[in-house]
Amino acid sequence: MPSRERFLRTMRHGRPDRVPYLEEGLRDDVLARWRAEGLPANADLPAMFHTDRREQIELVLEPLPRSRTLPASRRGLRTLRERLNPADPARFPKDWPARVKAWKSRKHILEMRISHGFFRTLGANTWSGFARVMYLLSDAPELVREATRLQGEFAACLADRVLQEVDLDLIIFSEPIGGNEGPLLSPRQYEEFVLSGYRPVLDVVKRRGVPAIGLLTCANCRALLPGIVKAGFNCLWACEVNNDAMDYRDIRREFGRDLRLIGGIDLDALSEGREAIRKEMLPKITPLLADGGYIPLADDRVRASVPFENYACCRRLMEKLTRR
Repeated sequence: MPSRERFLRTMRHGRPDRVPYLEEGLRDDVLARWRAEGLPANADLPAMFHTDRREQIELVLEPLPRSRTLPASRRGLRTLRERLNPADPARFPKDWPARVKAWKSRKHILEMRISHGFFRTLGANTWSGFARVMYLLSDAPELVREATRLQGEFAACLADRVLQEVDLDLIIFSEPIGGNEGPLLSPRQYEEFVLSGYRPVLDVVKRRGVPAIGLLTCANCRALLPGIVKAGFNCLWACEVNNDAMDYRDIRREFGRDLRLIGGIDLDALSEGREAIRKEMLPKITPLLADGGYIPLADDRVRASVPFENYACCRRLMEKLTRR
């Protein structure tokens, strides 16, 4: 079965031959370790572990010319609006028409990231930038609200342009919003400043029929999930999680099958050995697979602390469990 059909059937609670096997990309230091352990330099890991092919559409989502500063005045907002021009050809790959033509007959999964998240979108790429956003939330909330509205309208126009030409399988809102103790915004703040800005984009992607609308988040965002689901997200991809707070089994019990899930396997188990891998995977994967709408995956990119033997153990156990 082609990767795209396998992904769509999984997201639609159908009956694929198996769930997709995804990989977030292997870093050079990881491959260097594995080769030192005896992995041949020409080893075809995607073929070895039947990894499904994905492709991500890369668009320029930042203001052009690039600016990392949150507007602190009405004049700054006008400048931001001018720099968020979705029709600017520089936002698209130079070979866009050729890519669109090729994607018409594709068999792989095609996804697109439409947001870098609340803080990064507003220029919080450093601690000082983060502090500036937090102060403005308190001192000038109307500016933050207007900036997120402009970003949302821009992203909606950009998504609509893409979806007129391409059928996406997954659209991703990246949202690094908290740490292991919880999110950096309260649920009320998140709905007021963030989800309200996402609403135009969500309206477009739902109207255009994108099957999976995913929130790619880090750490513990559990308190925000009711608002996220209510807003229209139907897929959660949580990375670097606090396992007690973000256990996918609990999330599935609370939100049901309509919230599809990607990930959920603690990467730390892969550093600990075979028994730890089995104890991590068996109790989680089995019930979630039976319920459907779930793609098992480690909750972060593999690190150099993971021996190849452990990685192979994880992938082979996943194949065994998902083919039952």
